[in-house]
Amino acid sequence: MELLYNQVFWTALLANLLAQTLKLFLYYLLEGRFQWERFLETGGMPSSHSATVSALAVAVGLEEGFGSSLFAVAAVLALIVMYDATGIRRAAGLHAQLLNQLVQELQRVLEKGPAPEPLKELLGHTYLEVLVGALLGALVALLSYHFFPAA
Repeated sequence: MELLYNQVFWTALLANLLAQTLKLFLYYLLEGRFQWERFLETGGMPSSHSATVSALAVAVGLEEGFGSSLFAVAAVLALIVMYDATGIRRAAGLHAQLLNQLVQELQRVLEKGPAPEPLKELLGHTYLEVLVGALLGALVALLSYHFFPAA
């Protein structure tokens, strides 16, 4: 029951939901139609992973103090998640894109049967997507604690 009153948790969750919702509207502006499946997908602008861990770290800092060990843990976790999003996950997405192109080319050459299901390409983030997500998360945490101060 305590989780219902945990402002740090709800702040991080709000940042995630806001980032995922913003993706829907950004892709609508770019492509002229809502793609509801984007709400649950990884990758894209802004990074919801970065928004979540950034909001988490800032909320912990605001609640426990920026000199606390708990803030240090949250900040290091945030840095690892954001590094992973631009590094390993981004590379995996680029590899999937290349493999999908190779499969399509091979399919055209062989002209046999349907192609296998393409690999998911939108796995990671650019540095800009991570930066925007991190800034969004920090802003959500600051606004959350401004309008709903911790008791």
